[in-house]
Amino acid sequence: MTLAIVITVVVVALVFDYTNGFHDAANAIATSVSTRALTPRVALALAAVMNFVGAFLGQQVAHTVSDTIDPPGDNHGLIIVMAGLVGAITWNLITWYFGLPSSSSHALIGGLVGSAVAAGVGVSWSTVLEKVVIPMFLSPLFAFAAGFVVMLAVLWLFRRANPHKANRGFRIAQTISAAGMALGHGLQDAQKTMGVIFLALVTGGYVASEDQGGDLPIWVIVAAATAIALGTWAGGWRIMRTLGRRIIHLDPPQGFAAESVAASVLYTTAFVYEAPISTTHTITSAVMGVGATKRLSAVRWGVARSIVTAWVLTFPASASVAAATYFVLHGITRI
Repeated sequence: MTLAIVITVVVVALVFDYTNGFHDAANAIATSVSTRALTPRVALALAAVMNFVGAFLGQQVAHTVSDTIDPPGDNHGLIIVMAGLVGAITWNLITWYFGLPSSSSHALIGGLVGSAVAAGVGVSWSTVLEKVVIPMFLSPLFAFAAGFVVMLAVLWLFRRANPHKANRGFRIAQTISAAGMALGHGLQDAQKTMGVIFLALVTGGYVASEDQGGDLPIWVIVAAATAIALGTWAGGWRIMRTLGRRIIHLDPPQGFAAESVAASVLYTTAFVYEAPISTTHTITSAVMGVGATKRLSAVRWGVARSIVTAWVLTFPASASVAAATYFVLHGITRI
């Protein structure tokens, strides 16, 4: 019975990883596609490959996710993890349908916390606060400010450049910045799924915990990397339109600046702070910061307001769905 539940949780986790891929594909490529630096299919292929590679670059974020809650080491604990995943997947699909670039990361953490609270088991609130909540507010603010500053620097450095030649050069540079953004997305988001699978394996007794010297099996890394790469290749066209066109119409220098800033934030938070931040929040804030250098009215703040609303709702919404799912699954398993 335990093995069957573990397998089910792993499959559901990989489904979440897949939805994360197509939900967040726009994060890495929307700016490159909107500036015509890359064609959509080339951009998706590049993002899929770099997402796959990025998943192998570290495990710090995965361990942070697995430390978020402390479910009991039995079938009940696995039900809690399963409910958390269902909450995250549900919110991913809702926001994808409406084309809102919400955070898969916060949906996952919110789902795990919601199911844990409903079950009355331990939640590491210090981890949630230090690694999730604080970065959730700081990373978009930093990305906005850094995007504004970097774009000002680009405008000053190339103020005498021929516009046609400069745009052509920045389109080439965007291939590199888009690849860097996709690599950072794989580094951050694939690890989150690894963390959930690791949590399920520890809960089911198939792998030792991190405190006991346990580590991520290689098959977990390969499976998570493959799932997010396939999801990315499937594309997220609804969200891509929001990021690439509805917030602000980007030109190649702006796209390069936004992607470079966002990628830098992703690497720093993963390697230095081990924090599972939102790729979506980061790139969206960077796009807004870059756009604000033209003039504040150039950013469509009405669209931005809708996006921020989705951000605020993500944690409680996914937590609520996860809690409801827990009660349903718990009731079924007790029959």
